[in-house]
Amino acid sequence: MDQSEKLLMGIENILSVASDLVDEVARLKNVEEECKILKEKVFMNQFTKAEQEVFALAIDGHSISEIQNILHKEECTIKNQRKNILKKLNTPSMTEAVQQFQKLHQEPSQKLIRTS
Repeated sequence: MDQSEKLLMGIENILSVASDLVDEVARLKNVEEECKILKEKVFMNQFTKAEQEVFALAIDGHSISEIQNILHKEECTIKNQRKNILKKLNTPSMTEAVQQFQKLHQEPSQKLIRTS
């Protein structure tokens, strides 16, 4: 086997390893996405169905009056569900509650930055 054949075999090996790495990165991205979805589900499962509806709309940036109109519920009902959400999350405001939810998506990135 001459030098050029050895070189070609080495290149083929490197390309094969690179292809495997690309496949693994794609698999890990899928796993990461599944983890995000599971984190969201676990987070939301601490609320009743009605509270989940209110919180989902709050995440989308809707005000209490908008949530009231969308869900066709009384203002006092929405405010009570909001109060329950804040109590369960031990937070003083819906803005902070939404930030807690949004942090679910930031945690993996922050851990990577800290360990790098």
